[in-house]
Amino acid sequence: MLFERQKHLLALVNALGGEVGGLYFQKMLLLYCLEVEVSPSYEFVPYKFGGFSFTSYADKRCLIRKGFLVDEDRTWKSTPAGKVEPITVSILTAMSRFVKRHKELRGDALVAEVYRRHPYYAIRSEIAERLLVGDITSLKAIAAARPSKGSSGLCTIGYEGRTLEGFLNALIQDEVTVLCDVRHNPLSRKYGFSKSTLQKSCEGVGIRYEHLPELGIASENRRGLKTLKDYDNLFDAYIHESLPKQLNVLKKIMSWIEKGERVALTCYERLPEECHRTCMAKELERRFGKVCTPKDL
Repeated sequence: MLFERQKHLLALVNALGGEVGGLYFQKMLLLYCLEVEVSPSYEFVPYKFGGFSFTSYADKRCLIRKGFLVDEDRTWKSTPAGKVEPITVSILTAMSRFVKRHKELRGDALVAEVYRRHPYYAIRSEIAERLLVGDITSLKAIAAARPSKGSSGLCTIGYEGRTLEGFLNALIQDEVTVLCDVRHNPLSRKYGFSKSTLQKSCEGVGIRYEHLPELGIASENRRGLKTLKDYDNLFDAYIHESLPKQLNVLKKIMSWIEKGERVALTCYERLPEECHRTCMAKELERRFGKVCTPKDL
């Protein structure tokens, strides 16, 4: 069984002839997701050659394991099984129409057109100025979409309910420069949020990743949390017993802020009141008055 988004991925490969280069495929996938689908199958981040979906590459690896795609690093290529995998008529019809509309766009012309239509995704591009030479309007649009360096400070963010790309875009748009992972064990069943993948993804969009496990809460202490009182008791113990032992670690975070960084504390929970990152942010604000009042992204 394939996820619906993986069916879209496979249908696009086949609609493009069954074999397509990675850069071309990513740009076509971006246009399809943003301009055809009501609820996009994939989200994208601004990357070195424009919009990029980490999740699509994770799905590519899955489709390779299942025998629907060939294992080639820079090419998306269907296997015989991938060409006959049953995909709904509605997906095939939409994909066919989309490819026909864009059949004249290839190579640099396609990438440049994507930059014109969706300038935000070109804000980290290493080739935008070359592809858009003389196109002052488009280059200005990209510059306008680029978040300016914000003031140093502190914010918090949970990844529950977010895709990796949505999470990264929230950091980019808030001008975060350091993601501080405060999980005790930075592992996740959700794609993109285990330590190694999250670190590489952050570095790919220009955000430094730091892991401070000393500030986490052991998983056994979080089991059985159901009521507001349960959370209150957990966080009361964290504030009065755990955090006072971690003053040096808190000072480390403060030193980053004093050097001009915008730091985001991250953990799992979407709601800040259900996460120890809020306790930590308040403690930093209490101890170091220079920290601006933190907000949750």
